[in-house]
Amino acid sequence: MKIGDYQINDWLFERKTLLDFAESIKDGRLFSQANRLLRAGSSVAFILEGKAGDLARSRMRRESLQGALISLSLIYQIPVLRSLDPGETAGLLLYAGQQLQRTESDHIFRHGRRPKRRRRLQLYVLQGLPGIGPERAERLLTRFGGVEAVMVASQQELQSVPGIGEKIGETVRWLLARDGPGSVNRDGTLHAKPPET
Repeated sequence: MKIGDYQINDWLFERKTLLDFAESIKDGRLFSQANRLLRAGSSVAFILEGKAGDLARSRMRRESLQGALISLSLIYQIPVLRSLDPGETAGLLLYAGQQLQRTESDHIFRHGRRPKRRRRLQLYVLQGLPGIGPERAERLLTRFGGVEAVMVASQQELQSVPGIGEKIGETVRWLLARDGPGSVNRDGTLHAKPPET
């Protein structure tokens, strides 16, 4: 492969031995390579393979290694996975493929515990709509007074809420519209296909 060592679905995996990782920090390859991987348009992860003892031969300070790992993880937002040897790397790739396939099915995973109080539960439900985070959910609930009223609101009514523009309003209405030919919203607009993203 031109970029990355392995590809699973839309993910590119770059495999490096710990010694090669240390050398790529020294010669400046690591971050230019990270930039190339990110520009490829796929999701990216690094696999670092080997035992801690392998790094002793690199004669690189621990702080430099930690700094590179922090930069990859927090600044570049590239996950870094660890394996002991090529066999474990193969296992990681297999597990990654299985997990990615599972998440691409129709199952949607909502993070965190479901709240029990009514208002918090209403906000939780509204945050399941596309483009609606905590602040927009709060504004929607304040403006419409309940989840049901949000669900039947027209695109124009949704867009009257601060922070909800045409794109979010259209996407929410498309999602909530009745399926099938001739599906219409309360305002009379048709939503037979998803809006352009």
